[in-house]
Amino acid sequence: MADRLGVPFVLRPGEGRSIDLGNFKMTLKAADADTGGAFTLLEAAEPPNFGPPLHIHTNAAEAFYVLEGEYHIFIDDQAYACSAGSFIFIPAGTRHGFRVGSVPSRKLNLYTPAAMVGYFDQLSAALIAGDADPSTLDAIARRHGMEVIGPVPEGYL
Repeated sequence: MADRLGVPFVLRPGEGRSIDLGNFKMTLKAADADTGGAFTLLEAAEPPNFGPPLHIHTNAAEAFYVLEGEYHIFIDDQAYACSAGSFIFIPAGTRHGFRVGSVPSRKLNLYTPAAMVGYFDQLSAALIAGDADPSTLDAIARRHGMEVIGPVPEGYL
């Protein structure tokens, strides 16, 4: 995709670079080089009850657009049930996380300015290599402007 800097492009359904994250895949739709650093766009199809720990992006805002299923979004001390058609915006520096509902779900992730592709690539490599211990995962997160706060509190669910 890097050769398309400043050049319009079209991806059809199912197109884009796949990132293997073990029990699900993300598809890179647009990266830093494609958008002149303006944003990154990823599509994720995730299994029921999946979700990362609470975290903060220090270098980018994050937005979600729910395409299918349901996500439970946690922002600071609030929880939101977000079904298909929901849009969520999370400014940089805001504590957040999510849990997929009880059915497989699909969403778009937008990061602005462009961010997080390196994180997902390195996370994929660590998972494939069997090197996904907490200290390795924390180091990957920190390299990419993400601070892991801890698990999603049970009270949210």
